[in-house]
Amino acid sequence: MTETMNGGCLCGALRFSCTAGPLMTGHCHCVDCRKDSGTGHGSHMMVPENAVTITGPETSFTVTADSGNEVTRHFCPTCGSSVYSTNSGMAGMMALRASALDDPEQFTPQFVVYASRAPSWDAPDASLPNFPEMPPAPEEMVKA
Repeated sequence: MTETMNGGCLCGALRFSCTAGPLMTGHCHCVDCRKDSGTGHGSHMMVPENAVTITGPETSFTVTADSGNEVTRHFCPTCGSSVYSTNSGMAGMMALRASALDDPEQFTPQFVVYASRAPSWDAPDASLPNFPEMPPAPEEMVKA
């Protein structure tokens, strides 16, 4: 990918610029992603952390995932928009929120995780590979 992905929060104070294409993209129906997004799922793009520049104020909230890894969600302290997250089990990677993209057409989902937890009113996309829970991350995603 040669096109830079830019995005940010609702008020524009917290911004990102990413110069690498996503390594994985998908929808997640876990409870945490549903509550973080305010709807039936979250949509994420896993990218190399060293390809991302973050500017502006941010705050974060850390939870323990089903895997036992620590997931830290980063959001704007002014408007509350979630912009990205990190996972202790995926060193050097970050998950940018597709909803934060300036150009939402830069996101193309590849799969659905935690499909078993999707609410009936937000059924997983049947045209994508669906996983009932979280499958193991590909080897290249967990290298430090």
